Amino acid sequence: MNDLRIVNLSTYTSPKIKEVSNRDWISYGEDNNYFQYLIDRYNGSPTNNAIINAVSSMIYGKGLDATNSNKKPEQYAQMISLFDNDSVRRLSYDLKLMGQCAIQVIYSKDRTKIAQIEHMPVETLRAEKCNEKGDIEGYYYWKDWNKIKPSDKPLRIPAFGTSNEAIEILYVKPYRSGYYYYSPVDYQGGLQYAELEEEVSNFHLNNILNGMSPSMLINFNNGTPNAEERRLIEQRIYNKFSGSSNAGKFILAFNDNAESAASIEPVQLSDAHNQYQFLSEESTKKIMVAHRVVSPMLLGIKDQSGLGNNADELKTASTLMDNTVIRPFQNLLIDAFDKILAFNGISLHLYFKTLQPLEFTEIKHVVDEETREEETGVKLSETLNDKEHSEIADDLISISDEMGDDWILIDESIAGDNEDEIKNYFEFATVVTGDARKKSKQDSSLFRIRYAYAGDIESNTREFCKKMVNASKAGKVYRWEDLQGQKDNNPGFGVGGREKMNIWLYKGGPNCKHVWLRRVYLKKGNKKISVGKARKIISSLPLDDRKEARFEGPSAAKKYKNPKEVAQRPIDMPNNGYKNPR
Repeated sequence: MNDLRIVNLSTYTSPKIKEVSNRDWISYGEDNNYFQYLIDRYNGSPTNNAIINAVSSMIYGKGLDATNSNKKPEQYAQMISLFDNDSVRRLSYDLKLMGQCAIQVIYSKDRTKIAQIEHMPVETLRAEKCNEKGDIEGYYYWKDWNKIKPSDKPLRIPAFGTSNEAIEILYVKPYRSGYYYYSPVDYQGGLQYAELEEEVSNFHLNNILNGMSPSMLINFNNGTPNAEERRLIEQRIYNKFSGSSNAGKFILAFNDNAESAASIEPVQLSDAHNQYQFLSEESTKKIMVAHRVVSPMLLGIKDQSGLGNNADELKTASTLMDNTVIRPFQNLLIDAFDKILAFNGISLHLYFKTLQPLEFTEIKHVVDEETREEETGVKLSETLNDKEHSEIADDLISISDEMGDDWILIDESIAGDNEDEIKNYFEFATVVTGDARKKSKQDSSLFRIRYAYAGDIESNTREFCKKMVNASKAGKVYRWEDLQGQKDNNPGFGVGGREKMNIWLYKGGPNCKHVWLRRVYLKKGNKKISVGKARKIISSLPLDDRKEARFEGPSAAKKYKNPKEVAQRPIDMPNNGYKNPR
């Protein structure tokens, strides 16, 4: 009687979560080392590796920001100091790879605020058994749980908000039905295929290294052993020769005589190359399905779907991926960050700056600017040339100055195009350019005309405008010559971004709500005109007593007349201040 048995390869099972009576922590996986299993599948499967790297990068994007950062600069600065880029990037990576992440929360000495947060490698933690209310009050730390001995005592760290200790753990995980202590990864269903992809490549490698020898069928022709002997023989052969790493190896048998020798017959697969190609392609597809990858093109993988030639389809895939995969991860992290900020009395509207191209974002139905910034993940107060624009503000501020004690402000108004009505009263002298204390071509011996940047600072105000408004509030003013020198220094606001923008005319750029203010100063202690008289002249233009006001020299009013755009906010201009309609 022949006894035929089929030896099955080990199959993947879901992670087992076990409570052991003599331990305070909960094991994760059959051998309490399931996190390492996930790391192995990440390292072994090229498709799984690429997707996890790409998605974790998309989650982090360009870092953490807040839509109301301009309204709450002090709170925003505290947030940035707490959540450094490296920690947030690692948390994003753990959340995707491991299905959860952990934040080490470090309190100040008096425990009145959270002084620091650090990324905690989640594979080093195990959850404590829950209390009678079902709450997890702590986590146990051990560097390598695979090597822990019964005599070892892991470090207990209390869960966030459950103690008065200096360090706590905020454990971040999504809800998964049937799981309480830990959360399986979102690509759980694709792990078998990740392992299959790994084994197929491993098989081919070992097959080549072992000379392309075929696998073998082993027949024992010396009778049928009893059940226990059959089980032992079966187990020994399986342990020694199964698996892709033994592809192409041969068996050396020692026998009492030739009559009782085992016969070894090679098993050839007639279409092996087609089978392995199918397994490889099927694994790749199923791994992408498990990760919810809408299009392989988003990961730089070219396929035959047509997305490479259809920008609309690629845009749709990118938007869908961002909304269904990336945003849920980001929201999970933001919820955890909000808990930490709330302890410090900080209330910010957090979001992650996106890596997605701006043209791929849907903003048609978004009304207010803060919501638009959050939905797009793009800091809308910044343009592609915002850095250059900000540097121009620094240059302007460096050459500006306060007027000093020798001059008194007698008038402040919008810098309009009626300079000729004012300059008709003043002498003009051509002098070299310099700081605000030096004379301008618009000055007279008694009067000086300077300009200040004015307007409100809002949540979407550009960095250039913030700097300029704050500088003007501090008393910084500019000569006409200083502002002419900044002409055409900010590119990118014309058609296709090719033309340059004139700061004197267009201030902070398209949609800017700021203007230049004209400030007129009178020389203190002069013998020719009083402050009151000068203010009367300025406020009552045009006047009949022009001769009294024109103290010295000819007028150069028309030569230095300001264009009408100087007095306008770009948002009130045609095309909202764009030099040409787009």
